[in-house]
Amino acid sequence: MRATRWAIAPEDADRAAEIAAATGLSPLLAQVLINRGIDTPELAELFLDPDLAELPSPIAEFPDLAPALDLLAEAIERGDRLGICGDYDADGMTSTALLIRAFRHLGADVTASIPSRMTDGYGINQRIVEEFHQNGISLILTVDNGIAAYEPIARARELGLTVILTDHHDVPPRIPPANAILNPKLIDPASPYAGLAGVGVAYVLAVALAQRMERSAPWKSLLQLFTLGTIADLAPLTGVNRRWVRRGLSLLPFSTVPGIRALQQVAGISVADDGQGDGNATASTSKGPLKPEAIGFRLGPRINAVGRIHQPDVVIDLLTTDDSGEALERAMQCEEINQKRQQICNQIEQEAHAWYQASDLDLKAARVMLVVQPDWHHGTIGIVASRLVERYGAPVFIGTYEEENPEQVRGSARSIPEFNVFEALEYCKDLLTKHGGHRAAGGFSLPAANLPAFEARLREFAQTCLQPEHICPLVQPDVRASLSELDGELYEQIDMLHPCGIGNPDPVFWSPGLQVVGQRQLGQDRKHLRLTVSDGTGQMEAIAWRWGDAFPLPPVVDVAYQLKENHWNGAVNLELDVVAIRPAVAGSAPVRSPVVADRPVTYDPAVTAAVPDKGLDHLAPPNPKRASFTFRDRPYNCAWGDRDGQPELRIRNPEGKVLALVDGESTGLLGPNRETAEPVDLNHPFFRSLIAAAKGALTGADPANSGLTGAE
Repeated sequence: MRATRWAIAPEDADRAAEIAAATGLSPLLAQVLINRGIDTPELAELFLDPDLAELPSPIAEFPDLAPALDLLAEAIERGDRLGICGDYDADGMTSTALLIRAFRHLGADVTASIPSRMTDGYGINQRIVEEFHQNGISLILTVDNGIAAYEPIARARELGLTVILTDHHDVPPRIPPANAILNPKLIDPASPYAGLAGVGVAYVLAVALAQRMERSAPWKSLLQLFTLGTIADLAPLTGVNRRWVRRGLSLLPFSTVPGIRALQQVAGISVADDGQGDGNATASTSKGPLKPEAIGFRLGPRINAVGRIHQPDVVIDLLTTDDSGEALERAMQCEEINQKRQQICNQIEQEAHAWYQASDLDLKAARVMLVVQPDWHHGTIGIVASRLVERYGAPVFIGTYEEENPEQVRGSARSIPEFNVFEALEYCKDLLTKHGGHRAAGGFSLPAANLPAFEARLREFAQTCLQPEHICPLVQPDVRASLSELDGELYEQIDMLHPCGIGNPDPVFWSPGLQVVGQRQLGQDRKHLRLTVSDGTGQMEAIAWRWGDAFPLPPVVDVAYQLKENHWNGAVNLELDVVAIRPAVAGSAPVRSPVVADRPVTYDPAVTAAVPDKGLDHLAPPNPKRASFTFRDRPYNCAWGDRDGQPELRIRNPEGKVLALVDGESTGLLGPNRETAEPVDLNHPFFRSLIAAAKGALTGADPANSGLTGAE
């Protein structure tokens, strides 16, 4: 049977019962909320109704938002030409379409350019800058890119152009000389805006600009584009993302944006016939909010496919046209391109599996997979990398040779929770021509001659953060359930936790000791399993996608699964959508290991330690004094404490969260208490500046100035 590692959340029956009583949720789902850090009735009520929370003004959260609005408003009022440089993925294309719609609504003269994945690679480049300048553009605005494009943006400034950079990717050591930079990675990680994708930053900018210019905004259309891009980009569905995506999902079935309606039509998603677009589903309307998986598995891939193997202009035209006929034509193009993309991906995946089986690669020893082959389509290799990660449980770096320059390799990377792709690429940056990304994914290019050194350096990095036991697909069940508890009422309550996605995944239940009553392979090449399972309290059907190679299963198994509806021949039945299967394990369930960054878990430095300190200033010697200080217009308290005989600096923010860090370490803890604190990277520019401010405040500070009591 396929090997998996299970990390089962510890259960708190008393607290779950308290939350269940206050909210009416099943105790099973109350436990799911606890696993997400929502561990009081008050927090649960805010989670279930995010509109109850008060949002801070984005102008107060993004230091450069106010000057960016001034620059844009003045440019539009003067009649200047604006140039948007987007990206070729769903986030970048929806961001570009969103700003085109918003700026046109505000009367701007705006054009857009998106680099070609095939010929340009990622991000704004000097060619685009020069073309904008030649075409009379006076202000460039990047969306979903630019934070790593120092030279092109420096060139734009040399030419006298104004540059507003909006991005959400990790921040490199050298920041481009833009007039204004909007990036959630540069603000307080505790901010509700910290998880915005590129389209989220664009949405904030567009709505704030309309307010600044005292004009109306087509916010319903913009919110729908925000929702498409946020889910398709796998942005965390927490903070404002959860709040706004929830609203956007309710608008999509009633969309009056021709391109969105056409895209839903070709994807087989029905839309409301009234066409009012008000998003107010009533008892007389059968259409409810769209679910995130409808975007993640049906709409998003059709958008992404265009940028992967075709020209992004197809999607920009689709999402900005007001002509229904043109919209349907572009949607049909997206459908055809996506079908071709699926064929390419399947072929490359088969070849990658064959390469691994024929190789002598020991993943437990190497702890990272690097596979580079000729004649692969570099627009699709990122998808294949994700599939390889899912299958083998190791970080995957996959590449192919440039068609125009066979001496150059371009690739994509996908990761497991314990391995930070962006840090790994930074660790290898002297070998790379270009790179970028974030913790879970990234892109890179390098001379083919550097491949052996690159592989050796990746393995060296992997040794700093991975153990052999990490090289195995990770399964994270939330709560144990008996089959008799899996009824229609529970399924309906799961909707109350939506939108689910990154940061708020769909609940994963698990049931031990299930009897396999029936099993058979199905699908092309018998890749899947159809099961009938029983636990003595009930019997249910289950589908295990891509588990056909595990046939036949043992007679008794533990199963982790999500609860789904199966629509067949007019009948609707609940079934188990299998996440993982293992031979039945006797005794108590293992406790979740503290390695997953998007869930509040106990921190274990031995597990989560990453790369060596790369430039973080060492902390000052222990200082018994306490201090209060102001950082970015917010009050903080700080003090020195002790952790196991080592000096520990503790910084408390206005919300009561404490950042705790030890001298010489590049990882700290952030949370309201040590039990629920999460590991954070102290090399983050925000934390660097915050720590420096705290150290300055502690120098000669008066102990009476602070009431900080520490992280305990």
